[in-house]
Amino acid sequence: MPHSVSRTTRKRRHKKIRKLASGYWGRRKNYRQARVAVERAWRYAWFHRALRKRDFRRLWITRLSAAARANGVTYSNLINLLKKGGIELNRKSLSELAIRDPQAFSKVVQAAKGAK
Repeated sequence: MPHSVSRTTRKRRHKKIRKLASGYWGRRKNYRQARVAVERAWRYAWFHRALRKRDFRRLWITRLSAAARANGVTYSNLINLLKKGGIELNRKSLSELAIRDPQAFSKVVQAAKGAK
């Protein structure tokens, strides 16, 4: 049986990795080095997607805490009042509301206070 060569497949795979490694420095343009660097970049990207969610949640909570204190209630009390009042707004939307429309946010806080 004749020996088969995976020339086109290999070339396509190498080309894809080299394209992903474009802009990398030094020997990382070499296929072997590029593959290691690209795989490491994928690992960091995967990990940092989770970190980004964590960072944004921290930002929203910080903003909500400041806005809640301006309305005479602490962050933890605000969240507790919202849950008791059945107001189902998440931290992201509350944070946006507090920044873009402070009057509407204070109405939400008053509604939560009134519902207890």
